[in-house]
Amino acid sequence: MNFEARYEVVVTGGGIAGVAAALQAARSGKKTVLVEKTVLLGGLATTGLVYIYLPLCDGNGHQVTFGICEELIRLSLKYGPGEIPASWKTGSDLTEVKRYRCIFSPAAFMLALDEVLEEAGVDIWLDSLVCGVEKDAENHLTGIIIENKSGRGMIHGSRFIDASGDCEVARRGGAPCSASENFLSVWALQYHKDAAALSPGVGMYVGGCSAGGDPLDAETIARRGLSESDLKIEPGISGRKVTDFVLNGRRLLREHYRRAHEERGFDRNNLYALKLPAMAQFRKVYCIDGAYILQPGENQKCFEDSIGMVGDWRKAGPVWEIPYRTLYPKDGPLGLLAAGRCTSACGDAWEITRVIPTAAMTGQVAGLAAAMSLDAGVDPSGLDVQNLRRELRNLGFKLHLPEAGLEYA
Repeated sequence: MNFEARYEVVVTGGGIAGVAAALQAARSGKKTVLVEKTVLLGGLATTGLVYIYLPLCDGNGHQVTFGICEELIRLSLKYGPGEIPASWKTGSDLTEVKRYRCIFSPAAFMLALDEVLEEAGVDIWLDSLVCGVEKDAENHLTGIIIENKSGRGMIHGSRFIDASGDCEVARRGGAPCSASENFLSVWALQYHKDAAALSPGVGMYVGGCSAGGDPLDAETIARRGLSESDLKIEPGISGRKVTDFVLNGRRLLREHYRRAHEERGFDRNNLYALKLPAMAQFRKVYCIDGAYILQPGENQKCFEDSIGMVGDWRKAGPVWEIPYRTLYPKDGPLGLLAAGRCTSACGDAWEITRVIPTAAMTGQVAGLAAAMSLDAGVDPSGLDVQNLRRELRNLGFKLHLPEAGLEYA
């Protein structure tokens, strides 16, 4: 090892979940480090150019997600344009674009994330890739091995939060995890002569349409030189899969612009790619097999260990309580919590847990639970959840549907 460092709370992954986790751990008085493999914070929301902060409400005028999640949506607009619809509180059965959400400038949000973490005293390590973990004889995580320009080193810690999006720490530590298939998709920031500022640039999805109007039907897919195996990615991840995913997405973009220039009256001066994503835009890769696995259809359900609520970003109405048990693995290693896309869910429920509001909410809870478990001298799995819930309420959380004026199914 070329270097060593020691912290109380070690957060892996500088996306929205990791930012929220590190913020809360530091604000709870713990010496905290945030380790990010790129040089940019925000993850898919910024580096991945998926720059829509999805709704904090149910689409019927009820805010359901609070805390750092709400703080971050305001910060996403601090140094750049964008607006939260003023009428989100008064409408009913609203579409996503009219709910408590916004489109933000990725670069502007990155600047605000740097600032808020520095103000909280979080030690940020950028350009640092996790490549291993260390455990003791009792199966406690004691450190992560990283590589950066200083070489290979060890970051020791007492509590670890995996917000990597891929369960990098959990899998290397031997925690049981589940994988999901993915579908080829690509978002990019583009210049369009007639587009309003901050309108989504171009987004293409298998089974849907591109923002430019090209249906991704069999003929179009074949013309772009892609096969079914390129479009539907089997569960799991590898270096080859990442490379193919990124390059195939760029093939989609090239064809999109070629057709736009040749067939729709645009040229390279009035329609072009302005910024490509700097990370693979996988939506679901791995999540932990938690002490509880959130199941499809469990919206409007009460959980005694609920640590917050999130709406369904796809349609108005459904609201999900998230159990604390989804934030830690059912089997070791000890000292580990998950946040964001790494939390325990399956099927359609994973579509709820993988997005920005849930990432911010579970990140904050993981940061608080890490700090409280240190103070109590217990593993996060043994933390008194009622004490945790009490602290969350002190931070402005509403934990059950009736607290937000809603009813159970």
